[in-house]
Amino acid sequence: MSHLAVEAPPAPDPKPAAPPPPPVRPVRVALLAVASLAGLVLLAAVHLTQGTSDIGVLELIGLRADDDTWRVLVASRLPRLLAGLAVGVALGAAGAVLQSLARNPLASPDTLAVNAGAYLAVVAAAAFGLTLPIIPSGGLAFLGGLAAAAFVLMLSAGGTAGPTRLILAGTATAFALNAFTVLLMLLFQRETVGYYSWGNGTLVQGDLRAVTQMAPVIAVGVAGCLALGRRLDVLALGDDTATVLGLHVRRTRLAGTVLAVLLATAAVVIAGPVGFVGLCAPVLVRLVAPAVPGLYRHRLHIPFSALAGVVVVLGSDVLLRLLLGGQAGVDVPTGVVTSMFGAVLLVWLARRYRDAGPVRGAAATALARVRTAGFFRLVLAASALLLVCATVLGLLAGDTWLLTGDVANWLAGRSGPAVTYVLDQRYPRVLAALLAGAALAVAGTAVQATCRNPLAEPGILGVTAGAGVGAITLITMFPAVGLVALSAVAGAAALLAFALVYGLAWRGGLASDRLVLIGVGVFTGGTAVITFIIIATDPWNTGKALTWLSGSTYGRTAAQVAPVALALLLLTPLVAGQARRLDLLALDDDTPRVLGVRLERTRLAILTAAALLTSTAVCAVGVIGFVGLVAPHAARALVGGRHTRLLPVAALLGALLVSLADTLGRTAIAPAQIPAGLVTAMIGAPYFVWLLWRSRARTIGG
Repeated sequence: MSHLAVEAPPAPDPKPAAPPPPPVRPVRVALLAVASLAGLVLLAAVHLTQGTSDIGVLELIGLRADDDTWRVLVASRLPRLLAGLAVGVALGAAGAVLQSLARNPLASPDTLAVNAGAYLAVVAAAAFGLTLPIIPSGGLAFLGGLAAAAFVLMLSAGGTAGPTRLILAGTATAFALNAFTVLLMLLFQRETVGYYSWGNGTLVQGDLRAVTQMAPVIAVGVAGCLALGRRLDVLALGDDTATVLGLHVRRTRLAGTVLAVLLATAAVVIAGPVGFVGLCAPVLVRLVAPAVPGLYRHRLHIPFSALAGVVVVLGSDVLLRLLLGGQAGVDVPTGVVTSMFGAVLLVWLARRYRDAGPVRGAAATALARVRTAGFFRLVLAASALLLVCATVLGLLAGDTWLLTGDVANWLAGRSGPAVTYVLDQRYPRVLAALLAGAALAVAGTAVQATCRNPLAEPGILGVTAGAGVGAITLITMFPAVGLVALSAVAGAAALLAFALVYGLAWRGGLASDRLVLIGVGVFTGGTAVITFIIIATDPWNTGKALTWLSGSTYGRTAAQVAPVALALLLLTPLVAGQARRLDLLALDDDTPRVLGVRLERTRLAILTAAALLTSTAVCAVGVIGFVGLVAPHAARALVGGRHTRLLPVAALLGALLVSLADTLGRTAIAPAQIPAGLVTAMIGAPYFVWLLWRSRARTIGG
């Protein structure tokens, strides 16, 4: 087995077929339908009373067609309500169909990257000056979403290979697509103004055109899904059984996927990507299903999921304006609130998920590959030489190119004012990239070994989002905060986030698949909180949000880089001193205990160091993903899995990756710049996908 191969996810149940659904109880179904519709009407009535103007229930009851109340109702509140209804129906039905097709409770337009693909297509059209009518724009979004969903389903074996593989494939694909989307918004800020808020799912509507033109599309999509209802019931019995009963499985999956993507992209055209409604709505229906037999039948499950989707969307919008006021409904996208709910639900579902058995980590697998000491020294020397070259290149390259002689004169204090100014601004950026890359690589190596999960890295375990929430909250509340306080708060938030992930994943032992799923949920929730804070406090400064979330060294000073250097100086020796124990932890839990290692104390110390390294890196350069995944894997491929060798090579490669990404981002389209985090995402996400593809190919091959 290749030392880089990602451990295959737990094999699916050899009998994945569901038992036949219980018979329908018409009375209970009717009572549930009446109660749902009554609650929906009440929720819609409350929704109509909320807004920025002082128009309440009494004014709406006594409205006349010629007064201001009528104009506010028609121009603002009714379009917002109808948009919420359309989006909820579309996403609820789409999520129900996707979960049934994949036989996976975590399938949704978000986890299959449908929303990310559709969002990229719409933003790309705007960035390149294409002003499309609503229907052609919807067609473009449909093609983007369909391509993304097909890619994710291909990587996850149609979604049937298990929740972990589906989530990881969808997360990696969405990261890559979102990186390209953010890049377009940064490069074409004038053409894409307003798309950041829209990209988080907003119900604010200027008129009824989008709703009225997409309503027939949604109606056709829901009708098509209902027409597939009986086929989906048969498909739930298992592919083999369905084939024996005469069902064309592949054709049914294709038709269902196309219809679900059509519904999801129609919702994107109306309101942007409203997060996790397609995940939440079918789950809510399944919670009610035991009390109402027959709801598992798709001709009931789909419409009730559509109703649940409306409740989620309108309920989130009502709650947002109830807690923060009418203006918050304009400034803060509703999708931020639904993403928070979805993150909580994802964590809850992950808590219920059980691993199929012990997981062999890639680190343990790598121990079988022995490298000679001479080869290790050669790799170490080559990596160090490349890093020196990358550092020099970082000092020379940019919107103003310099010569090595300029750098030498600057170091000797003999450079002219122009060169001095350029290098005084440039060297902190180079240092920030080098140190942050090394810190993230060391943290990723420690996390992978400790958790025995080759797909683990600080970002996917919630640490990066936690540090980001802490830092951005403090910066927003106290703009003049000092570096010591900023680093302390970010570090505490990172530790809290990881403690939350670790505690939730612990159920009689540390289950690696559950750890990753919960980590993704916490990361999603943290990202939604960051977006909420930025938009709620400074809705017009999207550059602040994009720069932070994209990971940039722009404007860094030597003082801002100092905490990362201090963390590396203090914590890297701590992690390196545990190299022998990391080798043991990468094997299993029993071997370290037999050899006298205090397992939980060691694990806690190492993960605490990893969290602190990550938090200081986030404070210095913002959110940079995939470095903690790519650098350890590449180092393991070169020198094997012994951590005395793995840690220094991983640190050098991490520093090299972020340094080259920062230099490329500063020079590729100078004087404009691409944040380093976007470049690392464009490199790291495909690498991550490749690891999943290798795992899929090995699984299929036997």
